[in-house]
Amino acid sequence: MAAHHEPSHRDARTAEDPKDEQLTCFRAAPEHDALTTDQGVRVDDTDNALRAGTRGPTLLEDFHNREKITHFDHERIPERVVHARGAGAYGYFEPYASLSEYTCADFLAEAGRRTPVFVRFSTVQGPRGSADTVRDVRGFATKFYTREGNYDLVGNNMPVFFIQDAVKFPDFVHAVKMEPQHEMPTGGSAHDTFWDFASLQPETTHMLMWLMSDRAIPRSFRMMQGFGVHTFRFVTADGRGTFVKFHWKPLLGVHSLVWDEAQIAAGRDPDFNRRDLWEAIEAGSYPEWELGVQLVPEEDEFSFDFDLLDATKIIPEEQVPVRPVGRLVLNRNPQNFFAETEQVAFHTANVVPGIDFTNDPLLQGRNFSYLDTQLIRLGGPNFSQIPVNRPLADVNHNHRDGYGQQIIHPGTNYFPNSLGGGCPAHAGAGGGPGVFRHYAERVEGQKIRERSPSFQDHYSQAALFWNSMAEWERRHIVEAFRFELGKVESGPVRERMVGNLTHVNGDLAAAVADGLGLPAPEAEAGITAASSPALSQENLRGENAARTRKLAVLVAAGMDAGQVASVRERLTDSGVLVEVLAAKDGEVPAAGGGTVKVDRALPTMASVLYDAVLVPDGAEAVNALAAEPAAVRFVEEAYRHGKPLAVLGEATRLLTAAKLPGDVVLGEAAAEYGILTANGTAAPGELADALVQALEQHRFPYRPGLLN
Repeated sequence: MAAHHEPSHRDARTAEDPKDEQLTCFRAAPEHDALTTDQGVRVDDTDNALRAGTRGPTLLEDFHNREKITHFDHERIPERVVHARGAGAYGYFEPYASLSEYTCADFLAEAGRRTPVFVRFSTVQGPRGSADTVRDVRGFATKFYTREGNYDLVGNNMPVFFIQDAVKFPDFVHAVKMEPQHEMPTGGSAHDTFWDFASLQPETTHMLMWLMSDRAIPRSFRMMQGFGVHTFRFVTADGRGTFVKFHWKPLLGVHSLVWDEAQIAAGRDPDFNRRDLWEAIEAGSYPEWELGVQLVPEEDEFSFDFDLLDATKIIPEEQVPVRPVGRLVLNRNPQNFFAETEQVAFHTANVVPGIDFTNDPLLQGRNFSYLDTQLIRLGGPNFSQIPVNRPLADVNHNHRDGYGQQIIHPGTNYFPNSLGGGCPAHAGAGGGPGVFRHYAERVEGQKIRERSPSFQDHYSQAALFWNSMAEWERRHIVEAFRFELGKVESGPVRERMVGNLTHVNGDLAAAVADGLGLPAPEAEAGITAASSPALSQENLRGENAARTRKLAVLVAAGMDAGQVASVRERLTDSGVLVEVLAAKDGEVPAAGGGTVKVDRALPTMASVLYDAVLVPDGAEAVNALAAEPAAVRFVEEAYRHGKPLAVLGEATRLLTAAKLPGDVVLGEAAAEYGILTANGTAAPGELADALVQALEQHRFPYRPGLLN
């Protein structure tokens, strides 16, 4: 029997979509109610326990005190073993056109039909209390509340994974997690056990290249790609299958932090990515991605030089282009982190008619593991009844009882039956649409613990990735390997890992060895791999990429208020968030009278929390800023991290105070390095336009003195 709830009288707001309307039934509005116990008994005092006299012992009969403390003692549930730290949001997905030629999935059948979604982003290694900006894989999991049931696309921001077979997953997670003797490091892979495992498992090599790239330190959840990782199947109503890989592409482009910036941000704001997502949605700057698919006819399954079932491989876009099929928009933040973001349960086996699995051995294991872990984490088999997990489709089955059961089931609880009218009956009895039918695939073979020889090439695509990188991306990869392996205490592990890299690229291995003080490894013959431009972030800038970027304007008494107002207006029109920073909160007097309101106190902020810096004109103001260590450090860090840096008139002296190379920041080629200067009455507007263009470039990676 389908669960039914009367709409709550407590939530008068207009529902955004069918899922939001369903959740209305479960929302509380305590501002309208008196304090009660769990049994609905009104409470007159929750500040003082019942006691014998004002200084006497607390009495056991105080049922409110006991209930309150008991509930508090049991507030926490086990966190996820991996992907523990996350952030989520609601939104919708809508197709551009019908995909019924390839799949009978209802939510892909009609152009423009909106399907509600909940998306959760996460880091993998660290616990809930770790920082957002650590070097790690990011989860990108999407729950589609379709009319035919919930579909979960549970992926990452990288298109491949560390291992090929799920039987190795416990080993991988044990190795990458904090070391058992001291439970360090939190949130990172720079330690012995991980690199020991990786160096002994060559199949990790391709994923290691992604992990050591800037993809592992995204600027924002809104600016990272998502991938389904595995090869799945689309299935038509008549049972025809097509292999499919899923891609999410952010409209704002694919952008990352640099490593020094990521480390500082972890201290300045451990919630950097969480806050960015939340604030963007609250401001109405809704994050958007385009869903694309790579489609491979079943007859072409063996036409590649790799195995489609191998999760450590991609299909290069030059071989199979990504076809855009729809868009994802996130437009609503959760109202309670625990009830929604923490309790949402994803599962790779949550599929709908028209989407099915392949024999990918990593996917097959995930199809077991997710359900198993939800049972312990969410307290039993009824976790699908938690509001955020409830499908919009009707639920009818004979499952009964268990922890957390929310539904009162009358009548029979078995099949077949006659006393209950034969219900719930087999949905397929009439042969109608909307019924899940497993893809009919012939399977045969001996039972054997062995992988196919087609899974044995572990280096070609790692080399493809390296060959596809821009020079600055390669430099960052080398520095990442040096940092991570530099934290490894075991000499043999370091040497073994460098030896593995020789199979990818000799220059890469030599550069990493040099940074670790190891002898240059013997050069390998090398892999002659092509490049794939789609893998480089240099080619993934996005559209209107300046929108929602953050600009810090550093001010002090005596600055040109007209410049601040002019630049702010022009940039705000372009979707840039402009914040004025000064030594302290309040207002700052401007040159010639008037004041400028301060948005943030400089000591509470840092350059790593912004995408660009502007310093307006004014001799008195520049003198004050040059004498303020926090302001000088702000400008110096922004330069080192390759961010656009704009100065007007006298403000160029702040560049000198920050000891930036004068031949670079004040030379004729300064603009090529993202250093923008201007003078004259028309300068602010022109400079604002130049700043927008610089922000769209994100970073200037070839700037002299740049820190990785």
